[in-house]
Amino acid sequence: MNKKVITRIILALAVYGIFVLLVISFYDDSPDKMQWKDRESYNRQFIAKLQLEQFTFEQAILELGSPDITEARKVAEDRFQVMFYRTQHVKSDGITTQDECTFLLFVNGVLKEIGLGDNYPEEWQIIKNHQ
Repeated sequence: MNKKVITRIILALAVYGIFVLLVISFYDDSPDKMQWKDRESYNRQFIAKLQLEQFTFEQAILELGSPDITEARKVAEDRFQVMFYRTQHVKSDGITTQDECTFLLFVNGVLKEIGLGDNYPEEWQIIKNHQ
């Protein structure tokens, strides 16, 4: 093989390697920066892998970013935080509603329940009745 061709191949591989390193180092791939379709898919896939009582509120913020909707209550000594993450598109109106989301219920910072947003009002009644 010609020495010139080999040099060009090595140079191209070096430039490609530098490009890959720069992308890995500087590209911010947080869920907050994703397009809504990509974020829905990411949220669905990530939430499907969660295990109850093995995931914390802090991990949710770190891995899933800010929730689309959130509510919190303190009942006696227990802190209840419900975070809604958009996982299914329903209506193109520019507004995210609970029926387009999956909720994560945290009690004292630990994941206790996962469910579809349209089931949420019943679940929140359980919390309200906890008083």
